[in-house]
Amino acid sequence: MNIEKDKVVTFHYHLTDTAGEVIDSSRESEPLTVLFGHGTIIPGLEAGMAGHKTGDRFDVSVAAADAYGERREDFTQRVPKKYFRDADHLKPGDSTVLGVQGGGHRPVTVIKVGSSVVDVDLNHPLAGKALMFNVEITDVRDASAEELEHGHVHGPGGHHH
Repeated sequence: MNIEKDKVVTFHYHLTDTAGEVIDSSRESEPLTVLFGHGTIIPGLEAGMAGHKTGDRFDVSVAAADAYGERREDFTQRVPKKYFRDADHLKPGDSTVLGVQGGGHRPVTVIKVGSSVVDVDLNHPLAGKALMFNVEITDVRDASAEELEHGHVHGPGGHHH
């Protein structure tokens, strides 16, 4: 079965930057399981995985624009300290998460800490970077009607209700 929209795909990945520095890897833990074609992984990786099948191993080179986007120098915001659970321990250069509307979280980098506010860089930490993925597809299956309705995977490696 080939990877295409509405398939559930389970895969291992090893992620490096263009200099070969390791950024992340699932090799020592559980593989990632996603509902393919629903925006749960970066566009460049999704495009590179399309058409592959269980057992395939391959490399995908993803340009910054197809990963976390180009870095925007003016993409900063001043946020009241009350919106950070670790505000008293933050210092410039720290990475933390900021809650966003809808219950999600956004990774941010601290620029400056004031007495009542924190200036943060809203660029994703990997913005502006080309990424290299080594991928191993461990399973491809049809998504259930419920998974398609909910827009995410259920069961092992996915969301549990």
